[in-house]
Amino acid sequence: MSKPPFKRILLKLSGEVLMGEGALAIDPVTTARVAGEIAAAREAGFELCIVVGGGNIFRGLSAAAKGIERATADYMGMLATVMNALAVQNALEQIGVDTRVQSAIPMQTVCEPFIRRRAERHLDKGRVVIFAAGVGSPFFTTDTGAALRAAEMKCDALFKGTSVDGVYDADPKKVLTAKRYETVTYDRVLSDNLKVMDASAVALCRDNDIPIVVFNIREQGNLATVLAGNGTATTVRNEGN
Repeated sequence: MSKPPFKRILLKLSGEVLMGEGALAIDPVTTARVAGEIAAAREAGFELCIVVGGGNIFRGLSAAAKGIERATADYMGMLATVMNALAVQNALEQIGVDTRVQSAIPMQTVCEPFIRRRAERHLDKGRVVIFAAGVGSPFFTTDTGAALRAAEMKCDALFKGTSVDGVYDADPKKVLTAKRYETVTYDRVLSDNLKVMDASAVALCRDNDIPIVVFNIREQGNLATVLAGNGTATTVRNEGN
């Protein structure tokens, strides 16, 4: 990697990233690949904290639409994110990366509770910190949790790894003529409802001037490329920055 344009970043991964191409909710081979890319980024000089979604195991909003009470469904989804966080921690520690999981829902037998100062201390010591259970309350997504943790940890940027290579003016999987943005403002994302992240997450990043970099995490090696300031991605930022 070349010299990174950012120092401390929050990496937001969708839960589906851990599935790979098979039917397993957490595919060990895919999880190990992602862990290897995270380890390479850390070796390149980044301070890394991570938020993983839970959609590969349980999606609260979808379950609520099928009859489960919304708050209960969201709590179940938070528990799914803890499972994913532990899977990523295991994959990282198997390759020698010192890692801590902190959960917004206290469960001391499996991970630490979220304590901001302790998380900062872990980062200062070169550890990767994985934040689980969202914000600890229902009606908020892991996107909002990622934006909140990025602000609390004073991250230079929030990198969102998805299955597409940036932000488009339409769904590129449905509209062949969809245009990809190189850069786009937070206000444009909100006004045009571009579906980068939840509106609350985008607004939180805007208010704290945290750039959002959207890229395709499924392409092997792409994390290192994008973190180095190369490759294909879209940066969401304030106008003039």
